[in-house]
Amino acid sequence: MKSPGGNDQIPNLRLAIPNKGRISGPVIELMEKSGLHLLDSGERRLISRTPDPHVEILFARPVDIPEYVANGAADLGITGHDMVLERESDVAELLDLKIGIAALVLAVREDAAFQSPADLQGTRIATEFPVISRHYFQAKDISVTLVPVGGACEATPYLGIAEGIVDLSSSGNTLRSNRLRVLDTVLPTSTMLIANHHSLSSKETKIEEIQLALESVIRARGQCYLMMNARRACVDAVSSVLPGLSGPTVMEVASRDDLVAIHAVVDEERVYQLIHLLKRAGARDILVMSIERMIP
Repeated sequence: MKSPGGNDQIPNLRLAIPNKGRISGPVIELMEKSGLHLLDSGERRLISRTPDPHVEILFARPVDIPEYVANGAADLGITGHDMVLERESDVAELLDLKIGIAALVLAVREDAAFQSPADLQGTRIATEFPVISRHYFQAKDISVTLVPVGGACEATPYLGIAEGIVDLSSSGNTLRSNRLRVLDTVLPTSTMLIANHHSLSSKETKIEEIQLALESVIRARGQCYLMMNARRACVDAVSSVLPGLSGPTVMEVASRDDLVAIHAVVDEERVYQLIHLLKRAGARDILVMSIERMIP
């Protein structure tokens, strides 16, 4: 297939994303906002087209995505940093998507006598992450017996299966509800855009395009766009209360010599207070707009 205005062959690119789990919804929302809309839907979908004829989406289990990317079944993937380390996959981590932020933690029963990881010497540790857990305990020179489990890890200390667990925790609510307490953080993790090493060179342009699209959505999170008018005499007062990324932009207003337009990007959480301060400083006709994407 020829690219517009040229004869270069554009290679097709496959992006693997989670088909289920806690990050599946946020990832799909990120894809939609970035412009990579899913054109095919359905409960059993495996591959979806996008508006870009050279990009298709592969739905896969998060734990499988690192290997799909490593062996070239997919050029790009979106999955947890913990999954990449657990599978020991040889991939490039391109971008932290700032979603699915959590941590692998070492936890024990609330009523257990253990006070530090060293106290677990010679005990059993249940986990869905045996590779990461093994590296963690080896680095601390602590000998434990790892008990791989496929789910319901929190129950194992009360079932007599293990004295401790290494499990994923985001808010900590699940641990508390199961009467577990954290002894240590094993690994902070979040959702990453990963790439096949060969694809990085053979499909560099398309990968950079997708990375920029995703990054622009991430940069826009929590930001909004303020537009307002002000008399020239009030410009300094209005500008002084605007914490824009690069300072406010001041522009002429057609047919009004006494007015200027002032635009700025600000943190969404500050808008409530800013509106009052801007009005007091002389701003008028204030508009607050959401931002879908920001390109650096």
